[in-house]
Amino acid sequence: NCDDPLVSPLPSAALTSSSELFSTHSSSFAKLNRRDGAGGWSPLESNEQQWLQVDLGDRVEIVAVATQGRYGSSDWVSSYALMFSDTGRNWKQYRQDDTVWVFTGNSNADSVVHHKLLHSMKARFLRFIPLKWNAGGRIGLRVEVFGCPYKSDIADFDGRSSLLYRFNQKLMSTFKDVVSLKFKSMQGDGVLFHGEGQRGDYITLELQKGKLSLHLSLGDSNLHFSNSHTSVTLGSLLDDQHWHSVLIERFNKQVNFTVDKHTQHFRTKGDSDHLDIDYELSFGGIPVPGKPGTFQRKNFHGCIENLYYNGVNIIDLAKR
Repeated sequence: NCDDPLVSPLPSAALTSSSELFSTHSSSFAKLNRRDGAGGWSPLESNEQQWLQVDLGDRVEIVAVATQGRYGSSDWVSSYALMFSDTGRNWKQYRQDDTVWVFTGNSNADSVVHHKLLHSMKARFLRFIPLKWNAGGRIGLRVEVFGCPYKSDIADFDGRSSLLYRFNQKLMSTFKDVVSLKFKSMQGDGVLFHGEGQRGDYITLELQKGKLSLHLSLGDSNLHFSNSHTSVTLGSLLDDQHWHSVLIERFNKQVNFTVDKHTQHFRTKGDSDHLDIDYELSFGGIPVPGKPGTFQRKNFHGCIENLYYNGVNIIDLAKR
């Protein structure tokens, strides 16, 4: 049931634009099916540098959009792109199949063209970017956005805190591990999670200069730990204050490491198939034992949501 109209209940000030032709053509008149003012938004100049922005007030899940031209006019948009943001400063383009998606717009002023998104967006701000418009008129636009409030488990890290998940026993030995999360940060360095054991086993995920590195050691029966260490790096510019998804799947020595839509398949070094971790995993930093507030490496500064370790919702567990 995530298909509520999100723009129509908003105050007029929630709609802004790159420019306006006259005050009667301002963004405040750009709600779907409205006829007040000049019947919709038209910018001062009709070119591809124009945009119509909606502040949805809070982070929501967007599942569909709809457009019209300017009421009773020859002004409409025949194709457009979408950009979205949580902050209103850093923007991402809506993509399908790794391609910036171009939406088919209107062929007249008053018919509604509705598009259900293949991939929903989670964002507070949405921009409509006109790409083509009626050759005999100008850019003209009225819009609606459909979706629902977005509820998720989010933990905020300030660079001085961490979240600990403790096991029921002193030693956790696993042949299979699955870690999934989403994060956003404006800091290029910081530990997202870490676990280690006295036998030399460890697993660490950290941002290093805007890239995400996974360090893994399953130990070595000969205690040659340097020979059992494996590091893999994925992504770049991940400190852009946008949400990025991470999935780590390990079965014995085989590991799948996915950041957003890019996956690296690799096999760990060493002769062990299981990961031995001593009693806890830490998220957001690596605390120094016996020294509260002291950390071994730079802490993560940002947000983590939907954090799961082997099916356990870590953030939800911490809130209880």
